[in-house]
Amino acid sequence: MNSASNTSETHKPIIGILWMLMAMLMFVSMDSIAKTLIRDYSVVQVVWARYFFHVAVLVIVLFPQLPTLIRTKNPALQLTRSLLLLLTTALFFYGLRFLPLATSSSIMLLSPIFVTALSWPLLKEYVGPRRWAGILIGFAGALIIIRPGTDSVESAMLFPLGAAVLYALYQISTRMLRHGDTVLTTLLYSALIGMVITSAFVPFYWVSPKPQDWGLMVGLGTIGGLGHFALINAYTSAQAVSVAPFSYSNMIWAITYGYFVFGDWPDNATLAGAAIIIVSGLYIFFREQQRKKADQLNQ
Repeated sequence: MNSASNTSETHKPIIGILWMLMAMLMFVSMDSIAKTLIRDYSVVQVVWARYFFHVAVLVIVLFPQLPTLIRTKNPALQLTRSLLLLLTTALFFYGLRFLPLATSSSIMLLSPIFVTALSWPLLKEYVGPRRWAGILIGFAGALIIIRPGTDSVESAMLFPLGAAVLYALYQISTRMLRHGDTVLTTLLYSALIGMVITSAFVPFYWVSPKPQDWGLMVGLGTIGGLGHFALINAYTSAQAVSVAPFSYSNMIWAITYGYFVFGDWPDNATLAGAAIIIVSGLYIFFREQQRKKADQLNQ
């Protein structure tokens, strides 16, 4: 996804930014639908709907290419990556059952910071002292939100925290796949594995949906698929340095949906912690870009 190298890539930063803003809107919209459905249905059934209808959309759109796209050079890594995404989704949706949307989303902002922290032991990538400082500051922001040792701390916050760690591992596994399978093959497996696994468990948790809830379930998977489509277009329309910072716009959508749909407004500690995480995440990202440029100049 990040490896597109056509020359037009650097000439469409505005288009890339718009795609990224759209992707974040789609993902938070998906989370809002999930939070609505989880009131009446099990997390297993909601996660199943997210993947089942995502696959349905992909099959309709990509049907002529399916025989080619289903072939992978890295079946074990595709399986591992897809399991990580499935577990991320399940943990995050469990968190949504108990926490405000903005609180869950702010904790998920740790994911890029976890990617940097884990890239050293897993990818053997150098992480300098400045980026480690950014990581520690980001964790401090998370502690402000979680507030361990106080009466306000909720064990439910461990769900999005675990989801952030797993999503970081998912992103690292995506890096490992970028030189093997195509983006569409990876996108197909991401949804297909989740659908197969949840389909095996959903009969034990099944509750017949109301007609309007069928519409929400279809929308859940469709919007999730559109979000991934927009994310791919963001990174193929412009360089990562132009579009990646706008992924933090998800907090704007999360606060908006949380207030107007669920009547939740994040408290001052959540807003402060989210702001610290965003600043530290942006600092780490731009330090990584500077490091890449320095390495290119030294080659």
